[in-house]
Amino acid sequence: MVLFVQLLRRIPCNVARRFATVTETKRVNDEPIQTFRTNESDPSNHGREHLNRFYTMPPSVVQTVFLHGGLPKSFHNQTTTFLETCLLVREPVLEVISCLKLTDYSRPVNRYVLYGENGAGKSLSLAHILHYGLSSRKILVHVPWVRDWYKKPKEVAASTTKEGFYDLPIDAAAWLIRFKHQNLSLLQELDLRLTKTYEWSVREHTPSGTPILELIDLGIARIKYACDIIEVLSDELKISSIAGKCKVLVVIDGFNALLGRDTEIRVENRRLVYPDKVTLTKTFLNIAKSDWCNGAVVLTVDQIAVQNEAQQSIYPRYLLGKEGFELLDPFLPVHVQNYTADEFEAVMEYYKNRKWVSDITPAGQRELELLSNRNPFKLMRLTAAL
Repeated sequence: MVLFVQLLRRIPCNVARRFATVTETKRVNDEPIQTFRTNESDPSNHGREHLNRFYTMPPSVVQTVFLHGGLPKSFHNQTTTFLETCLLVREPVLEVISCLKLTDYSRPVNRYVLYGENGAGKSLSLAHILHYGLSSRKILVHVPWVRDWYKKPKEVAASTTKEGFYDLPIDAAAWLIRFKHQNLSLLQELDLRLTKTYEWSVREHTPSGTPILELIDLGIARIKYACDIIEVLSDELKISSIAGKCKVLVVIDGFNALLGRDTEIRVENRRLVYPDKVTLTKTFLNIAKSDWCNGAVVLTVDQIAVQNEAQQSIYPRYLLGKEGFELLDPFLPVHVQNYTADEFEAVMEYYKNRKWVSDITPAGQRELELLSNRNPFKLMRLTAAL
C-alpha cells in the first residue's frame, strides 16, 4: 500500500485525475440501475415513457395534500416503513391526466368514474390525480372516503336551515380544515371573495366581498355552521370558476355511498338517518353536477362503499343506481384493473429494493403472482409476512 501511494505521487496531475475519474465511473457503473423508477416527480409531465415505473412524491406534496388523510391506511403504513411515498405510474391515471390536459375548460365539466375490483388501486389512482391537480394549480375539493361520514359519524345534529335534514358538524369542520390546508397558498394568491351576503343567525352574517378564507375560518371556529358553510363554499367555487377566476378539481372516493342506504347514523329513538337526509350529501351531489365550467370531477365507485348484497357487480351502472347514473350521465368510465405482468414485475423489484421482500426465488415470485392474482392489495398483504 505504501509503495502504491509513492508511485501515485509520481504520476502527473492530469493522469492522476483521469485515473480517479475512471475509478469513480467504474464504481458507479457497478451499482444496479433501478429501471423500475423514474426521476420525473411532476405528474403534469408523466407520459407513456413513464408507464410501469415508480415516481417519488416529494414530502412537501405529501404534507400538503395528504396530511389529514387520503392515502389508504395500509399504504400509508408502508410508506412510513419505506421512508418514501412512491406511486406506480399506471394506465388509468395516464388516461385521466391526458383527458384533463386536453379538456376545453370553457365547456361544462367532464366527469370521470374510476371502477374496478376491491384492492385494484382506485384510491391510489386518485392520489396520483390529486398530485396532478396540485401541480396544475387547481383548487382541490377532496373527499377521501365518503362512507366514514355515515358509518363513523362523530356528532349528529338536526339542521337549523333545512327541515328534516341532519348535520355532521365535527366531520364538516374536519373537512374544512383539510380543504384549507390543501389549498391555502393558492387561495391566498387568487384572493377569491364571496359574491353574496350570507346570514347564519340573527346576529351573525358574512357580507359580500369577504375573502373565502375568512368563510372557511368561520366554519372551523363555529362548527354548528360548518355544513352550511361547505354548501356556500361549493356554490361560491362554482361561481368563481364560471367567471374564470379559478379552476377546480373535485375528487371523491366512494361516491356511490352518497346514494346508498348503508348508515349507522342514529337520532332520537334510535331511528336511522339515511344519506339522502344528511346535508353534506346534498352538497357533494350538487358539486358533481355539470352545471359549471373550468373544472373536472373525478370519482370512484366501490363495492365496499355500500354494504349491499344486491350489488354484486363492479360496474358503475349497478353501483350508482338509477339516480346516480342519471346524475352523472354523461361520464367517462375508467377501469382500474389488477396489475399487468409488467406492473407486477416493477412492484416486486421495488419491494426487493426496499428490502420488503428478500431472498425470493423465481418460483416463489411466481407463486406470489398466482396467489394474489396480481391484485395490488392482496400482494401487499401477502408480502407483509416476507
